Amino acid sequence: MKVLLRRNVPNLGKIGDVVEVKPGYARNYLLPLGLAYRPSVINVKQVEREKQRYLQELARQRAEIEARAQLIQGKEITISARANPEGHLYGSVGPAQIVAALAEQGLFVEAENVHLPEPIRQLDKHDVELKFSEDITATIHVWVVPVHGEGEEGKPPAEQAPPAEEATAEGRGEETRE
Repeated sequence: MKVLLRRNVPNLGKIGDVVEVKPGYARNYLLPLGLAYRPSVINVKQVEREKQRYLQELARQRAEIEARAQLIQGKEITISARANPEGHLYGSVGPAQIVAALAEQGLFVEAENVHLPEPIRQLDKHDVELKFSEDITATIHVWVVPVHGEGEEGKPPAEQAPPAEEATAEGRGEETRE
């Protein structure tokens, strides 16, 4: 049975194509879901109009994606992570952390756009590719730096809390002897 496709159907064809399919596939799937029409002169003209609207929308979306890719291209982000003295991370940095760091800068992308062959497990500068479509990509620079101490261990001595005796005496308003 021949049908005229109204939408792009994977592994079958694109909008406006006339394709040969099995009758059951056409009757039970393509025609009821509105993915195809029976080919006729009127339907061909209608699908051509739909195709033109589809191509215009596709061009508009592509322009938006290209603009976003140009905006993000070359940006640098910094992610803090716990690491040992040799620079190996205790965990790893993945797409979720990269997306969150970009969002802090007001650049919003989806995690599936971040193309990492494997998670980042080393302190250093890493170039990460963002894929928005097959041919539209952007590269960002991700700096993975060590976390500077947890609690008071990483603070300079002046910022550390006073010993327990002095804190107790000051809290009661008493003078401390020196």
